[in-house]
Amino acid sequence: MKKLGFGLMRLPQTDPKDWSSVDLEKTRAMIDEYMEAGFTYFDTAYVYHGGNSEKAFGELVAKRYPRDSFTITTKMPVFMTKSAEDYERIFAEQLERCQVDYFDYYFLHAMGRLCMGQCRSRKVLRSWHRRRQRGRYGISVFPTMMMQKCWTAF
Repeated sequence: MKKLGFGLMRLPQTDPKDWSSVDLEKTRAMIDEYMEAGFTYFDTAYVYHGGNSEKAFGELVAKRYPRDSFTITTKMPVFMTKSAEDYERIFAEQLERCQVDYFDYYFLHAMGRLCMGQCRSRKVLRSWHRRRQRGRYGISVFPTMMMQKCWTAF
């Protein structure tokens, strides 16, 4: 596997004033060139482009390429959750948006002190570990000073 990831956080837009307006034709050309060059790793998140990053991935990668030809990472927006049920709902929505049956890597997004406490109290990691299928799970640490606390908390 070549070691370059395709980040879907800052995709071309049809309207520069609307962050959610993904230019699918330009993005398709970029993805096709990337795949033709032998690269396979994609990174997205629930909040990128107002959710349209995951949808673009589903339409332009998952729908057009065999599942074994790419790997995908997405992230749970812990900072947007209010209850344990939100995790299940958002995770299901992400699978649907990305048009995949599983994620190769799944991160808790932008973990800070507040998010870490929410994950602990809701026993998020233990729950996902029991139910995960094929993917690997991890933590996306936003403030660097929180890294060690996150690693030792779980």
